[in-house]
Amino acid sequence: SKGPAVQSPRAQSDRLFYAQVAQRYIDETDNLHVIEDTATGVNVKNGKVMGVYLGKAGYLSVASVIITAGTFLNGKIFIGLKNLSAGRAGEKPAFGMTESLQELGLRSGRLKTGTPMRIHKDSIDYSKVQVQYPDDNPRPFSYSTKQITRNQINCFITYTNETTHDILRQGFHHSPLFTGTIKGVGPRYCPSIEDKISRFADKTRHQLFLEPEGYTNNEVYVNGFSSSLPGEIQERAVRTVAGLENVNIVRLGYAVEYDFFPPDQIKHTLETKAVENLYLAGQINGTSGYEEAAAQGFMAGINAVLKLTEKDIFTLSRSQAYIGVLIDDLINKVHDEPYRMFTSRAEFRLLLRQGNADLRLMEYGRGFGLIDDEVYGRFLQKQEQIERIRQNEIRQSIEPAWFNHIYRDKSKPIKQKQPLKTLLKRPEVKLADFIARQNNGSYEESAINEVEFNIKYSGYVDRQNNILDRFKRVENKKMPKTIDYKKLTALSVEAREKLDKIKPENLGQATRIAGVTPSDISALMVYLVREQWLDVSRGTQ
Repeated sequence: SKGPAVQSPRAQSDRLFYAQVAQRYIDETDNLHVIEDTATGVNVKNGKVMGVYLGKAGYLSVASVIITAGTFLNGKIFIGLKNLSAGRAGEKPAFGMTESLQELGLRSGRLKTGTPMRIHKDSIDYSKVQVQYPDDNPRPFSYSTKQITRNQINCFITYTNETTHDILRQGFHHSPLFTGTIKGVGPRYCPSIEDKISRFADKTRHQLFLEPEGYTNNEVYVNGFSSSLPGEIQERAVRTVAGLENVNIVRLGYAVEYDFFPPDQIKHTLETKAVENLYLAGQINGTSGYEEAAAQGFMAGINAVLKLTEKDIFTLSRSQAYIGVLIDDLINKVHDEPYRMFTSRAEFRLLLRQGNADLRLMEYGRGFGLIDDEVYGRFLQKQEQIERIRQNEIRQSIEPAWFNHIYRDKSKPIKQKQPLKTLLKRPEVKLADFIARQNNGSYEESAINEVEFNIKYSGYVDRQNNILDRFKRVENKKMPKTIDYKKLTALSVEAREKLDKIKPENLGQATRIAGVTPSDISALMVYLVREQWLDVSRGTQ
């Protein structure tokens, strides 16, 4: 129901099959070696990483290290007042790495996340739940996948009720969240069921999304019922939900608490400020979610290789990609809860649509050798189609008779010829209808949609582009590394502390640091001009 700027694709993946495919990909990748062991610490000499200590194999000399520890650093699982050391169900935690990084001068904290129970698919009464059908024509995420041909699986919706809530409240005095046993803060946007009924006591029900975990897996993920309450409470409560009265619980929900390292200690490349060639990525940086973790691992991997091969670093700005928004937010803001990426966090979200991600970013992928000739050829073809639509199709004028016939009762009639570009600004009018009228089947849907969007939202897009131009003028002004912010008395005490701690790379980054006000930025610019680091007469450094 939302506009294209905030729409994004979502998939329910076969968990076991995905793991098999991922493992096969790893096994078949040249020059990639896997050592199954626990990393217990890093060896650093003269501020530069030299090696990794392993639990079984002893020691591994390395040129660069990327730590992607997930929820495993001193991980602890909670179910009611019971707890055990684990990174997740059935897997041991990682000990030693937190302490090793602390000895190097990095600060750590504790965060919490949770997972709902899994139930057996054959124990659900499907007559009492709402079917959520998959897309008739599912669109692939990947540019290299032309079509999804596998059968799609239904998901289902049901709801808690006041009886469910009453039972859950009976377990509050045994809740590790409410008794203070868990010290870490959980994600605001994915609260546990007990947190939801506590914070939103006026709600008489909460939606539960029943998600099958795969084609052959019997487990169903009860999305929305994340909990760390005692098992007996979880069992009684879930069996009051419509369709789940006789449900067979395969695994209870639980909370997991783990160590993280506040990300103001890393650079835009995700390299730590304290140790050269040491990178942190994923939940160790305080994020929550697979996509956020994957994006960070990707960027850390690229930059680690670029640095080792003495090439320029690779970063993305807030105006280029959500990856840029994610990393910029991480390193500039105070994080006391797990961070999740939302479109609302991006001031340029009209420009960062999922439909134009290829237009924004594929050239980078091609430069890194990640895009093969076939995929790149299709990308160039899309660019060519977009240009042809703009030059040929959009310039025509539309006759009233045809328009009023096609859009009768859908759009206000026209009395004389009107430019297609003008008509397309009506929300109900679709460019595909006019292209079909010409029997022109040579355009891809994605090319048509890109042109249509830019016409429909042209006023908003132009406004964002103007803001972006001003943003770039500030963003690109590099900050001298020799500034002693503590001595800039014209700045507030908080601004001096934050600037000295983060040491922004450019003026744009400085403007986004929490606690640095517009007046602080003005004072900072006055200082930069006075010291001849900034020439405002030409708007350049």
